[in-house]
Amino acid sequence: MKWALVVCAMVALSECLIQVPLKKGKTARESLEEKGLWDEYRLKYPYNPMAKFDPRFAVANEPMTNDADMSYYGVISIGTPPQSFKVIFDTGSSNLWVPSTYCTSAACNNHNKYNPSTSSTFRYNGSPLDIHYGTGSMTGFLAYDTVTVGGLPVTNQIFGLSETEAPFMQYMVADGILGLAYPSLAASGATPVFDNMMQEDLVNQDLFSVYLSPNSQQGSVVTFGGVDSSYYTGPITWIPLSSELYWQITVDSVTVNGQVVACSGGCQAIVDTGTSLIVGPQSSISNINTVVGASSQNGDYVVNCNNIGQMPDVTFQIHGQEFTLPASAYVRQVSYYGCRTGFGNGGDSLWILGDVFIRQYYSIFNRAQNMVGLAKAI
Repeated sequence: MKWALVVCAMVALSECLIQVPLKKGKTARESLEEKGLWDEYRLKYPYNPMAKFDPRFAVANEPMTNDADMSYYGVISIGTPPQSFKVIFDTGSSNLWVPSTYCTSAACNNHNKYNPSTSSTFRYNGSPLDIHYGTGSMTGFLAYDTVTVGGLPVTNQIFGLSETEAPFMQYMVADGILGLAYPSLAASGATPVFDNMMQEDLVNQDLFSVYLSPNSQQGSVVTFGGVDSSYYTGPITWIPLSSELYWQITVDSVTVNGQVVACSGGCQAIVDTGTSLIVGPQSSISNINTVVGASSQNGDYVVNCNNIGQMPDVTFQIHGQEFTLPASAYVRQVSYYGCRTGFGNGGDSLWILGDVFIRQYYSIFNRAQNMVGLAKAI
């Protein structure tokens, strides 16, 4: 990566792409399912994938920044010398935080913990950080240090050090969260990492893009400062944001076989790398699942694995374009649960276009023009 940065510096007119490989790990939900604990756990801690977008869960101005379905993570480092952490690159939140040596929760015991005493560039801030989740909370405090992303050092980056964490986080592979939403969402006025990358002129363009490999745990990547054309085919559709807090856009309708099955007259959706499913209002999600032949079972929508080849496409009409998901994209097989769809129940009106959607469409998050770009992923 250092070699690539030197090349970028020598050829000033070339596009410098800062890339971080992503790996698909087990979600907290999957780990709990494997242990036969998911149904019991969901009853004890009600599962609400929409909670991080609901101000009723907010403390100050920071809603929930995690749920049980986050899966793709990359490695960053913090401090001098660097300490490595696996983080979810989450377009649905804005804060960076990692476990710390001060954390007393069981969730921290199986994760890397940041030790401020070993970093020569650590600076104490002291402001408390208190983030509430739909399934618990994370508390800690803020500090500054050098955060290295894709080989790029972001100096004096403010971040959170956890002291307590929600129980479900012990089942996550990732150590922490790196939020990529807008700064107005960040707790305690903390400047998000990408905002500092832009302010320090570390990226050629004020945008980043995400490719999620559809068929394996490897090959996914987040690219800062540009678009990598090797990950998509065809044109890019640019969609203006309807709100500059999350990466929120307007969906015109959802159709199956040409018939509107949800989102009639338009609805609001957030393009979110931090949610695995496509989530929407219960009545709409129920209708989609019924039309494609799924039935409700213990809160999930299941199908016969032998029927995937005969199931219809589901199409999202967005900004005058069609974004189609075949059954092979929206149905996933879980060995211990059979096959289920990637359409999950959420809030009253807001939708989440999570990893099920992003795996099909290379997603570009453009801060300069406040737009989302979508192109067919390879």
